[in-house]
Amino acid sequence: MATWAVEDMPEQTGRTVLVTGANSGLGLRSAEALASRGALVLMGCRNHERAAVALEAVENAAADAPPEVVPLDLADLDDVRGCAERLVRELDHLDVLMNNAGVMAIPHRRTSQGFEMQFGTNHLGHFALTGLLLPLLGRADAPRVVSVSSIVHRAARIRFEDWEKTGYSRWFPYIQSKLANLLFTRDLQRRAATAGWGLLAVAAHPGYAATNLSSGLPTAYRLGARLSDRLFAQPDRMGVLPQLYAATMPDVGPDDYWGPDGFMERRGSPKRVGRSAAARDDDAARRLWELSERLTGITYTWNGDA
Repeated sequence: MATWAVEDMPEQTGRTVLVTGANSGLGLRSAEALASRGALVLMGCRNHERAAVALEAVENAAADAPPEVVPLDLADLDDVRGCAERLVRELDHLDVLMNNAGVMAIPHRRTSQGFEMQFGTNHLGHFALTGLLLPLLGRADAPRVVSVSSIVHRAARIRFEDWEKTGYSRWFPYIQSKLANLLFTRDLQRRAATAGWGLLAVAAHPGYAATNLSSGLPTAYRLGARLSDRLFAQPDRMGVLPQLYAATMPDVGPDDYWGPDGFMERRGSPKRVGRSAAARDDDAARRLWELSERLTGITYTWNGDA
């Protein structure tokens, strides 16, 4: 694909987009870009202080509708439910849900409901949010759900019998959550099509992009990550392009996966990319969906009712 930039994005005036994790990194860059093309951007943020700074940046970029901060803590399913209920009451529709927020390689922590923090935030929180926002997505002309995965998904398998690995590893839950993002996208698309919805469920990854995700690493590793970012990573303004493409371009198809077109998908312009065999496993996608319903208590309703 030829070089693609934010300026090539279709006009977004009149469209409403919710971006999770919009206070920094790829989420902030997504919010700025979408607002610059006219979208009403709702910035799902947990940290109020950082959200206020990010809001000013997105306001400065906005071409039309002023952006809004939506308080959202994906690590608390009660908060996710409250946020979704408010949005369903207050909005007419939602054109795009960008499931962007994530944590990476953090010390062992648990969500408010007791789930391992990385799997709980990166997958379960977004699973619950998407299901609860179906009434709004169903009122959009051509709704999309974009989930942000990673090239590291290729190293993962979902553990169903022991889905929380005994003995904590910083990296295993993160890698597993990125595979879960792709399996979720796959089964979401299948279920939407079966229900007769025109929803597009798609995924994207940023390649190797310099963001703040490495802030969860121990100090020694964090310093190395920052050096590696400077030497090898592409800037976040490039890393965000695949998810923006997936959210807005007319040639995006069902269950597409978009990433950079460069060597080993680490940098470059957006293109359709492949995924691991584990990420194409329909049985695993169904099992993960059923597990996610059980853990979150959220069952998707496809008739348009809340």
